[in-house]
Amino acid sequence: MIEALGIIETIGFTAAIEAADAAVKSANIKLGNWVKVGGGHVNIIIRGDVASVKAAVEAGVEAASRIGTVQSQVVLPRPSDKLMPKFQLDPIKAVKKTTK
Repeated sequence: MIEALGIIETIGFTAAIEAADAAVKSANIKLGNWVKVGGGHVNIIIRGDVASVKAAVEAGVEAASRIGTVQSQVVLPRPSDKLMPKFQLDPIKAVKKTTK
């Protein structure tokens, strides 16, 4: 099954976290890693079925707009097979704290 791809680009990390939180609460989607683009821009990657991704991106944009700036958003209903490996959903790895 081909999954849709959604991206929300915010200015600032706090707005990106707000967008991600609203997105996962609004629809049954998979949240990818955030991408630090540079210049304060942060992208949130969302994958799932088309309707869920559209709903999640709309909710994320609305939430992030309340506290910060949303630079752009996009929903790709049928992304190319060549594009999808660039947006893999890797599980977040636990970081062990070491004391010296």
